[in-house]
Amino acid sequence: MKRNGLLLLCAALAALLTGCATTAPDTREADLKAIKDTETAWVADAATKDPAKFAAHYSDDGSVLLPNEPIVTGKDNILAAVKPMMADPNFALQFQPTKADVAKSGELGYTQGTYTMTMTDPKTKQPMTDKGKYVTVYKKQADASWKAVSDIINSDLPLPGSGPTR
Repeated sequence: MKRNGLLLLCAALAALLTGCATTAPDTREADLKAIKDTETAWVADAATKDPAKFAAHYSDDGSVLLPNEPIVTGKDNILAAVKPMMADPNFALQFQPTKADVAKSGELGYTQGTYTMTMTDPKTKQPMTDKGKYVTVYKKQADASWKAVSDIINSDLPLPGSGPTR
């Protein structure tokens, strides 16, 4: 009799705990909008040519993977890397996502898209335009903002000396 009572008590307790379990609300739609809004603000900040505003979109431990360059990690290092680029009088950058998604957990999201960047060609001293694609991984921060933790930029321009082989 004691055994049946103990089993019944355990079953009741398990049912109570299962019934009290809550699931986190699905915030993907709001998170996706927040990420897209972050990218819109990032493009606007790029137009100001203010490296600090631009670098503020990266997490403190974020990384950027620029074409033909080593990985740059850390917001301070990213700031140092973008300063000369943004000081270029011909610098202009536009980018727009063509695909975006957020994890159901609401912790990570990403965008994939295209960019157009104009800079001064170091050889000709004339403006040159680069077009390419990017993938940016975002992480929700403690203050609920979204910051880039990994940002890869891939140019569509051919590498010097590359081209069709015969």
